[in-house]
Amino acid sequence: MRRRRASGSLVPKTSSPASETRVDNSGLIEAQVGNLVEDLKSTSFDAQRDATFELRLLAKQSMENRIVIANCGAISLLVDLLRSTDKRVQENAVTTLLNLSINVENKTEITAANAIEPLIHVLETGGAEAKENSAAALFSLSVIEDNKVRIGRSGAIGPLVDLLGNGTPRGRKDATTALFSLSIFHENRRPIVQAGAIKYLVELMDPAAGLVDKAVAVLANLSTIPEGKTAIGQEGGIPGLVEAVELGSARGKEHAAAALLQLCTSSDRYCRMVQQEGAVPPLVVLSQYGTPRAQRKAQSLLSVLSK
Repeated sequence: MRRRRASGSLVPKTSSPASETRVDNSGLIEAQVGNLVEDLKSTSFDAQRDATFELRLLAKQSMENRIVIANCGAISLLVDLLRSTDKRVQENAVTTLLNLSINVENKTEITAANAIEPLIHVLETGGAEAKENSAAALFSLSVIEDNKVRIGRSGAIGPLVDLLGNGTPRGRKDATTALFSLSIFHENRRPIVQAGAIKYLVELMDPAAGLVDKAVAVLANLSTIPEGKTAIGQEGGIPGLVEAVELGSARGKEHAAAALLQLCTSSDRYCRMVQQEGAVPPLVVLSQYGTPRAQRKAQSLLSVLSK
């Protein structure tokens, strides 16, 4: 396995006590991680629980630890443990991988270890925290453009939509974030709509859920396909989008205006509904004071509504 340096600087020929301490600490961490990686191979659930828990903590602490853990060969073993029948081992393994994936090179190594399908398995079978962290890990991996395709084609969308509708508040947030990333890739949009996401996204436009911006961003992407437009209308999404134009954050207003523009350019009925919801005054304000993109979307939408 290719090893990476935990530090980008060369070790000087003469070193201060402080630098010697850093080298000693690095060596101690590497030895500790090496022992923990050996315990991952144990057939004892107790040993696996302890090892995955310790690696979980180490991976959370620093970027240097994340590199050391990867260099010691932990990633493929952790991926295997995602299918563990022991829920604590499974939860610790997925959380460790999530923490490791903060490092960009680790994202590539985790993908190369064929982690996507096992992560989906956790999403389907794990406890609440394991599901949350699996969704977050899938989002982290989806930062790599090719992974948006792989994750979508591997069956992640259905379980993510299920978490979106039935998860804990944090689970719903992680699912929304993952679905937004996946929806950037056009091929994933229809499966997301077909899995029933729009009903839940419309619910999440309720300010009480605290996810208005994230939900509106996904809806803006889904509104670009015919099935998305139809579902947004059927699920009663127009009032929430108009409210987001008026009361949302700058980015939320921008996404809401984009979604409404998509709806109105395809349907006179949607135009009437948007006008009946009182969208024109906040759109006028947005056309003058929004972000540059929001201004363009608002101006285009006002033009469509005036016809």
